[in-house]
Amino acid sequence: MTPLPDSTFAFPEFAPGEVWLVGAGPGDPRLLTLFAVHALQQADEIFYDALLDARILRLAKPEAILTSAGKRGGKPSPHQSDINIALVESARQGRRVVRLKGGDPFVFGRGAEEVQALAEAGIRVRIVPGISAGLAGPALAGIPATVRTTNHAVILATGHRVVDAETLAEWEKLARTGQPIILFMAMSRLAEIANAFQRGGLPADTPAAIIENATTDRERVVETSLGALAEDAATHRFDPPAIVVIGKIVTIRRELQKLLAHWHL
Repeated sequence: MTPLPDSTFAFPEFAPGEVWLVGAGPGDPRLLTLFAVHALQQADEIFYDALLDARILRLAKPEAILTSAGKRGGKPSPHQSDINIALVESARQGRRVVRLKGGDPFVFGRGAEEVQALAEAGIRVRIVPGISAGLAGPALAGIPATVRTTNHAVILATGHRVVDAETLAEWEKLARTGQPIILFMAMSRLAEIANAFQRGGLPADTPAAIIENATTDRERVVETSLGALAEDAATHRFDPPAIVVIGKIVTIRRELQKLLAHWHL
């Protein structure tokens, strides 16, 4: 990819010894921001998350060091403290460091923890936001996050938590808001979450959808209901990464598909 001419956009200098936390977007490399592309082309070392499209890393300059820092649930992964230390050490060696994170660094991405560790070490940090998979995934699958006649709010939540009494109570509270819920990292907890939402007052026939590998060529979408959510996920063999949407906004998908039958959403 040809670097953007300096006259097109005024990007800040990426100085040696800085760390930029960059959002890689929801999956499709075309959804990277211009700011993210600029950072990748300037970086001396890139610490990248798991599951990122390999084409994104090709935007790096040939001599850049590419270091995997991916965390996968239930699989051997680097500890967050080790990632923090590696970022600090690389910056102290005078490198321009990019910490490349899927989606947006501050949406369930531990970006705040990394910023804190870097700041405490005296490392200058810049945040480069990315498009969150929790919004882009449903949108490109035909599910709008908000619809004026349906909802004026939407809840983003993570399902990747220990299932205990406190967590179950929190999920029940979310259900009582009556607002659509978009879940990240929830595939291993679907049954518990769905049951908690029903105890919180959401009917079993509440519309739901699962979007696997959102925005990529491998994307799969299934529309279901809250009561059948876990069973359908197992039947269709859905695996992470996947976004789960629960609420009336799911029903809008079929309407939009009919209206836009000749175009790709």
